[in-house]
Amino acid sequence: MSLGAHLIELRKRLFISAIAIVLGMVAGWVLTDLFVWDAIQEPVVRVAEAQGTDTAIVFPTISSAFDLRLQIAFTLGLVISAPVWLYQIFAFLVPGLSTRERKFTFAFFATAIPLFFAGCAAGWFVLPNIVKLMTSFVPGDALSLLTAKEYIDFVLKLVVAIGIAFVVPVFIVLLNFAGVISAAAIIKSWRVAILVIVLFTAIATPSADVISMFMLAIPMIALYFAAWFIASLHDKRVERRNREEFGAAV
Repeated sequence: MSLGAHLIELRKRLFISAIAIVLGMVAGWVLTDLFVWDAIQEPVVRVAEAQGTDTAIVFPTISSAFDLRLQIAFTLGLVISAPVWLYQIFAFLVPGLSTRERKFTFAFFATAIPLFFAGCAAGWFVLPNIVKLMTSFVPGDALSLLTAKEYIDFVLKLVVAIGIAFVVPVFIVLLNFAGVISAAAIIKSWRVAILVIVLFTAIATPSADVISMFMLAIPMIALYFAAWFIASLHDKRVERRNREEFGAAV
């Protein structure tokens, strides 16, 4: 494909992804009232009941509630439409694969979707521990009033960031199948990868809760090495096929 054809294809994929996200936002707007908001503030309610402190989420401006509902709806739209925009990414990268390797695209796609949702679930799972720990530093005679915007930003970024991070190994494998990166290069950078993962989880869980950080880091490290293992199997298969073809040519 020419550069112009690639740009047209990219525009098409982005347009489809944008439509899916907008439709997901509509569903997210409705779901926010049904149960999402109650689920988001549940960790704060639990902390208030367990510690016997006055902990609450406050909206300091007249428009903050509306703005935050839009933000929640957008994030839910991003999560709900994940199968669509993830597929568009894979579909855009497929032309870089051979006919044989395109057969694996569906497997990549089928793996990326559950991994994304698993990452979101992992971020949601550690959220109560982080909220409990951070509010525990509030003196007993003081009020803990959590600004809605800061709290929602923290919750949504934590969930979505971990979800996307869980999908990265799938893209590493896809790049390997496309011939962009080798398994040797992947394993050569394992120390840097672990450092980046630990730093990422430390930022995604901005607290002194080391347990939550490692609960996120361990599966991400395992996924990284799983990606290297799959890439190494692919490289060996390609090398063996090249030897057979070269021998046949001779």
